[in-house]
Amino acid sequence: MAVLNIPAERQVLSDFAVINEFLKPFGIEYERWDASSSVGADASNEEIVDAYKPEIDRLKAKGGYVVADVINVTPETPGLEAMLNKFNREHTHSEDEVRFVVKGRGTFHINPGERGPIFAIEMEPGDLFNIPAGTRHWFDLCADRSIRAIRLFKDPSGWTPHYVDDGVHERFAPLCWGPQYIESHGLRTQSIDV
Repeated sequence: MAVLNIPAERQVLSDFAVINEFLKPFGIEYERWDASSSVGADASNEEIVDAYKPEIDRLKAKGGYVVADVINVTPETPGLEAMLNKFNREHTHSEDEVRFVVKGRGTFHINPGERGPIFAIEMEPGDLFNIPAGTRHWFDLCADRSIRAIRLFKDPSGWTPHYVDDGVHERFAPLCWGPQYIESHGLRTQSIDV
């Protein structure tokens, strides 16, 4: 389950319904898929896409996406630092950024500007997020520096980051807010029974 951190309010959201309610005004969609599908997280890219074909086809029909692929990032990925430096600076895209995590963890930091405080969404296996085109954001991997995710695109060539040069991303720590961190730092969590 995702964890949503709002640093300016020292608040952490950990309930699916509460997170979705918070994200709604920003147009960010959050779903939970069964990450323990018929294939394991170490299956081939093709096997992973095939295993999630019904969900992928639903998103393609709904959002106009034409390509689904799998990105696999590990500490051994050649050029990892250069690749991460493309994502860990504030930027936008001209199309949605759709990710379903199969393995590993990472954090999207969202800057909604005048609409609210900057917040971070830590993703884990089973989490799907759709960050709308034009949303100011940046991305960091968690400590294990690994993530495997299904990506969906409208443009078959993928997307290009359009960097925002105000440097706000430099004021935020690139860390994940798992349960141990939350408890050890006395952060307030909000969840409800659904």
